[in-house]
Amino acid sequence: MIYFQLFWEFFKTGLFAIGGGLATLPFLYEIQAKTGWYTINDISNLVAVSESTPGPMGINMATYTGFTTAGIPGGLIAVGGLVLPSIIIIILVSNILDKFKTNKYVQYAMYGLRAASVALITVACLRVAQLAFLHMDLFQETGLVKDLFNPVAIIFGVLLFIIYKKTDKHPIFYIIASAVIGIALAM
Repeated sequence: MIYFQLFWEFFKTGLFAIGGGLATLPFLYEIQAKTGWYTINDISNLVAVSESTPGPMGINMATYTGFTTAGIPGGLIAVGGLVLPSIIIIILVSNILDKFKTNKYVQYAMYGLRAASVALITVACLRVAQLAFLHMDLFQETGLVKDLFNPVAIIFGVLLFIIYKKTDKHPIFYIIASAVIGIALAM
């Protein structure tokens, strides 16, 4: 039963998460709330690891979730569920789109899909920012505004953004530097 549930949850994610890995985040939050297979904190860790490892983020997230839930078969089944909708859609669309690519309704549909993917990615970005820069649990406990913000993370994020905009370093540099600084701050 767990294999079917893994397949089904990631099949739905693969079918509706248009726009890449970050667009899968709203679906991952929904899966987390429904199944409890991982925590909200695990999602932010998943994003960090997926962004710093080779391969598409959605595949990395499905692999992690499937593996931690049901071992190697679970990882394979979750990934299969995630990619199967894309395979089916690509086969169908490639046969149809070539015939109708100048059709105004097809063009309108593509325009709408772009807007949907931007919205999904924006929601994902805001949730990751909330996890990184705010202490929602502590704020809910104390009700004090000073407990809401994570000043170290905010300062670090702003500095990293400025350095990123002013330098010409490869993104892996920022990922590695951030990991080292995170480890150093935790000590």
